[in-house]
Amino acid sequence: MNWQELCEHPNLQNLPFKIELNEKGKVLMSPVKVYHAAYQAEISYLLRSLLKAGRALAECAIKTRLGTKVADVAWASQERFERIKHETECSVAPEICIEIWSSSNTADEIEEKINLYLESGAKEVWVCERNGDIDFYDLAGKQEHSALFPAFPSKIDL
Repeated sequence: MNWQELCEHPNLQNLPFKIELNEKGKVLMSPVKVYHAAYQAEISYLLRSLLKAGRALAECAIKTRLGTKVADVAWASQERFERIKHETECSVAPEICIEIWSSSNTADEIEEKINLYLESGAKEVWVCERNGDIDFYDLAGKQEHSALFPAFPSKIDL
């Protein structure tokens, strides 16, 4: 199964799960809890408020070498957004891809997604911990703050 088929499959519409594909086309689903949705909303709001020149994207599907991964939140410059806005899955990752830890995530999964998003063209990957702390990564590794948006907070309070 590919991402287009998954998006159009009638039995997979309106599920209360985050859906991704692995490199073999296997559907991966994980449930989302309320705190996860609250962090997504708050991060999206802050991105839209602080970064007027681009687009905040929720549940952004990104084609990677290991299948389609879905960033919980992403931010794309207007230029990159114009390139990807009509795609079913992003052929190139938005400049910032953000993962929010859920109860089903493992450290290996988060590390893999960081690497896959960076390989796919993201300039930064942010990881929101369950307590709201934000970790910032780029090709050089973990950073103190975002180089693209240094004013973005390193902790989100709910």
